[in-house]
Amino acid sequence: AMRSSLLCIRSSLIVAVASGFHQPSAINVSTLHSHLLKSSLALSVAKHTTTSSSLQMSKNPLSSGPFPELIVFDLDACFWDEEMYTLSSIPSDSDIVKGDLNGRGEGVVSVMSGRKKISMHKGSLLALQAHHDGHYPGTKVCFASSADTPLAEKIGRKTLTLLEVVPGVTVWDLVVGRDWNGDDINQIGRQPPLSANKSQTHFPILRELTKIRYDRMLFFDDCQWGDHCGQVERACKDDGRSVVTVRTPFGLGVDEWAEGLSKYAKLYQR
Repeated sequence: AMRSSLLCIRSSLIVAVASGFHQPSAINVSTLHSHLLKSSLALSVAKHTTTSSSLQMSKNPLSSGPFPELIVFDLDACFWDEEMYTLSSIPSDSDIVKGDLNGRGEGVVSVMSGRKKISMHKGSLLALQAHHDGHYPGTKVCFASSADTPLAEKIGRKTLTLLEVVPGVTVWDLVVGRDWNGDDINQIGRQPPLSANKSQTHFPILRELTKIRYDRMLFFDDCQWGDHCGQVERACKDDGRSVVTVRTPFGLGVDEWAEGLSKYAKLYQR
């Protein structure tokens, strides 16, 4: 998209220069060369501005707070793009795809399970990079997923140990290692004591383990297989105040991430 925009700018500048000469025979080579130099300079400035904006977005925490004490992500079709129940093999350490981590260097951007590739959504990567950088003081992260089968749960957990937030730091390193000092408090699956209803099992367990009030939590879920956000809002409350939720039917994008931070900040201040 950026390349197309820059090409449009160049074309427009060249057309504008050419339109300034009414008679082809009257074109002065020196003058034309001067105009083209100016157009190249404008193109260079536009490119630099676009690139700077992209880098700034990757570093922008998108909110000034207050921030949740606990951010809870659903996994399938929310945090990442695949549904674990559709996959057939647990990834190995060699089943990784490397690429650019949002301008932070090369790292593991995807994990292969058979022929399918699991990748974080853009908002998920942005969120964890900002969290890694300390933009959300006092905030911790965990996952609440109702993965259908024991195999789906194992695929999900293994994938978390492979996908990287910044080069050399996996999602598991950040969330389990740093946030919870190595304790795996993530609630993944629906095998007992968990169930398909996160409001009845996943969140009460998280409330007990973390001692964090429901109204200090922010929850993202795609809600494609049931209204998990609505269920959690209605059932999980402290002093009448519930978990703040955001639905992500198309995955956690940058806009949804910003919406969650903004929604929490507004509700917190009431």
